Amino acid sequence: MIRVLKLLLPVVLLGPGMAFSQQDMVLWYDRPATYFEETLVLGNGKHGASVFGGIPSEKIYLNDATLWSGEPVDPDMNPDAHKHIPEIREALKAEDYRRAEQLNKKIQGKFSQSYAPLGTMYIDFGHQGDADNYRRELDINQAVSRVRYDLNGIRYTREYFVSHPDKVMVVRLSGSEKGALSFDVKFQSLLKYESTGSTGVLKVNGYAPYHITPNYWPDENPVRFDKERGTRFSAYFKVMNKGGTVKVTDSTIQVKNADEAIVFVSMATSFNGFDKDPAKEGVDHKAIAQKQLAAASAKSYRALKQEHLRDYQSFFKRVTLNLEGGETPGLPTDERLKRYTSGAEDKALETLYFQYGRYLLISSSRTRGVPANLQGIWNPHIRPPWSSNYTMNINAEENYWLAESANLTEMHDPFLSFIGNLARTGKVTAKTFYEVDKGWAACHNSDIWAMSNPVGDFGKGEPVWACWNMGGTWAVTHLWDHYLYTGDRIFLKEYAYPLMKGAAEFCLKWLVEDEQGYLVTSPSTSPENVYITPDGFKGATLYGATSDLAMIRECFVQVIKASEELGSDMEFRDSLKTAINRIYPYKTGKKGNLQEWYHDWEDAEPQHRHQSHLFGLYPGQQINPEKTPELADACRKTLEIRGDETTGWSKGWRINLWARLWDGNRAYKLFRELLTYVAPDGARKTNYGGGGGTYPNLLDAHPPFQIDGNFGGAAGVIEMLMQSDEEEIRLLPALPDAWPSGSIKGICARGGFELSVTWKNGTLAEIEVMSRFGNECSLRYKGKRIQFKTEKGHSYFLDARLVLKRS
Repeated sequence: MIRVLKLLLPVVLLGPGMAFSQQDMVLWYDRPATYFEETLVLGNGKHGASVFGGIPSEKIYLNDATLWSGEPVDPDMNPDAHKHIPEIREALKAEDYRRAEQLNKKIQGKFSQSYAPLGTMYIDFGHQGDADNYRRELDINQAVSRVRYDLNGIRYTREYFVSHPDKVMVVRLSGSEKGALSFDVKFQSLLKYESTGSTGVLKVNGYAPYHITPNYWPDENPVRFDKERGTRFSAYFKVMNKGGTVKVTDSTIQVKNADEAIVFVSMATSFNGFDKDPAKEGVDHKAIAQKQLAAASAKSYRALKQEHLRDYQSFFKRVTLNLEGGETPGLPTDERLKRYTSGAEDKALETLYFQYGRYLLISSSRTRGVPANLQGIWNPHIRPPWSSNYTMNINAEENYWLAESANLTEMHDPFLSFIGNLARTGKVTAKTFYEVDKGWAACHNSDIWAMSNPVGDFGKGEPVWACWNMGGTWAVTHLWDHYLYTGDRIFLKEYAYPLMKGAAEFCLKWLVEDEQGYLVTSPSTSPENVYITPDGFKGATLYGATSDLAMIRECFVQVIKASEELGSDMEFRDSLKTAINRIYPYKTGKKGNLQEWYHDWEDAEPQHRHQSHLFGLYPGQQINPEKTPELADACRKTLEIRGDETTGWSKGWRINLWARLWDGNRAYKLFRELLTYVAPDGARKTNYGGGGGTYPNLLDAHPPFQIDGNFGGAAGVIEMLMQSDEEEIRLLPALPDAWPSGSIKGICARGGFELSVTWKNGTLAEIEVMSRFGNECSLRYKGKRIQFKTEKGHSYFLDARLVLKRS
C-alpha cells in the first residue's frame, strides 16, 4: 500500500507571459510502475535500464544495444531469386496483377533477427507496511531517476543513472537512519546464463539465441539456443557499502544493515561487428565487463555523477524550448497526460515531450554502427514486437529526423555508420535478388547484422510488406543531409558519396521503360498498402509506385549535387540528370489527391497508416506550397483523405507533413493527438488501424511501444517553428495559434547555422543566427527575405523585420 500526502502536490499556476524553464524537465509519478510502459528509462547510448521503482522489491530491465539473436547473415541466401524478375515484369506489362503478385513472392529471403533482452535485476528489500510520500521521477535535464518514500519512520531514497563515460549503471541507496538498508541483489534472464560469486562481484555470463522467429510469424520452435552459437553477454554486479555487511553468493549479493550502498552494474557483449561471428570471433565480453566495473567502482559516487552530468548535459542543454502562458498543474505526469487528453492546456507538458524526444535519442543512439531500433534500446521481450528491428520503410529513418535539427548530430552517427554495413550485404542483394550488378540495395527490414534482403520466409510472405526494396535509397538521403548540416567534406568525399552513388547505381539499373517511354520501377510496391484495380483485384505488386520514384528522385538529385560539390564523376552525374527527366511524373487523381499508384486506383484502406507517396513533401524537398502549389494541394487532399486517426509513428510523420504544408494548426492538432493517453498493457495489444498515442512514461504507443513516434513528434515541433533547405531558412512557417508566444534556442538549419528564435503574439520578435562555417545565410519570414554574408563562428542578431541589428 502506498499513501501519498496530497499536500505535497500543489498546483502551480503560471500567469500570462511567464515562461517555462529547463528545470521543468521532470517526469514523476506517485506509485511504482506495474507495466513496462510505466517504467522510467535510462541509457548511455549502449546500455539501457527500465526502472519500476517498487517498494518491497525494485525491478530493473537491463538491455545492451549490441545484444541480438543471430549471427552474420549470408546475403546470397536465394541465389536464383533474380531469375523471376523478367517474368514478373512480363506479367505487369500484360496488366496481369494477380500473376505478378504471386510471382513476386519468389523474390523473398529470410527474416531479420531480434533485439534481445539482457535480463532483469532485482533489489529485494523485504519492506512491509504502508509507504507514505512516495515519488518516482526521471529528471531528463540530468538523465537521473530517483525514488523516495517514507516507511516505518524512515525515508528511503534511491538514485539511478547510466554513465556513458564510465559505461556502467549506478544505483545509490540510502536511508535516513543508520543501518536502515538491508537488501538482496538478484538477476534473472530469458536468455541462457550462469552466475557465480567471485571476489565481491556477482558475475553473470550467458548467450543469446542463434535464431528468433518474428513474433508475428508462426513457428513451433521460434527461440533457438545453441551453446556454441550466438552473441555472448556479461552482467557484473558489485555493491560498495557504508556500514553493515556485504556477502556475495553464486546467485545474490546480500547487504545487511548498511547506512548507504552503491550498486554498480557493468554489461558487455561479444558483438564484434556485423560481419564477425560473435561466438568464434567475438570480443572478450568478460574482460570488458570486469574492466568497466573495476574502474567505476574505484571512483566516488560524486565523481561518477559529475562526469555523467558533464557528458550528458553537453548535448541536452544545447536546445531550450519555452512556450509561454497557461498553467502547469502539480500532478503526476500520467495524470497530466490524461488531463491533456481530455482537452486541457499544458504547454509545459508539450515542452517536456519535445525534450523527452531529445533525451531518448541521446540515451539510445551512441554506439557506432548500431542505430536505435524500434524500441530505442529498451525491450523486455524475448520475441519483441516486429523483432524490435530496423524497419527501413519509415521507422528507422524517422528515428533520426530530429538528430540534426535538434542539435544532436553526434547521435546521427550510429545510423550513418550502419549504412556502410548495409551496403556491403546490399551489393549481394542487388545482384541475387534483382539482377543488378552495380550498386547496392536494402529492403524493408534489417538488423544488427545489416541484413538487406527482402523478407517473407522464401515465398510465404505477402508482397505488401515483404517485397519493398527502396530501403537503401531512402537511407542514403541521411548522408547528404548530415553534410548539409555539418559541412564535413571529408565525410562526404570518403564515406557518404560512395554509398550515395552505390544506391543511385542500383536505382539507375533497376528502372525500366513503361509504354509511354517513362522510367519506372518494376516490380514495385508502396509500403504496406494495397490497391484495388478496376476489376476488383486487391494487390500490392505493380510498376511505378509513387513512393519509389520520389525516393529515387531525391537520391539522384542529392548524388548530382554531391558530385558537383566534389568536382567528380561528371559522366555519371550527367546520366542521372538524363534519367531524372525521364522518371514518370507525379500525378493528381480524380479526387484531387496525389496518386499513390501508377494508375488512379482506389486504396483498399483509404485511411492507411503509411503515406509513403508523400515522401517528396517530407522528409524530401521536392514539394512545397510555393514552388509546387498544385502538388502541395494534392498532398493536402491526400492527408485529408487519410484522416488524423492513425498509429503513433504515423501521427509523428503527419505532423511533419502538415508543417511542410505550412498548416500549423493542423500539425498542432495531430501533435495533441500524439499525446493521447494510452493505458499500459504489457504489449498485449497491437492496433494497426489507429489508437496511437503516448503511454504513462511518455513513450510512444503504436500501440504497442515504438520509439519512432517520440522522435517524429519532437522533429515536428522544430518543423513547425523552423524549416530549412539548401536555399533558405523559413522562420515560424507553421506556427500554431496555440503557441502565440515563446522561444526556441539552439536548433540547427541546413547550411551550418544555429538559430535562436523568439516570437510574441503570433509574430516573430527577434532571431539570433550563429554561423558555423561562414556560409551565406538566407532567411525568410512570411513575405520578407534577407540574405547576408557570415563569418565562421560569428553570431548575427535580427529584429522582426529581418533587419540586421548587430553581429
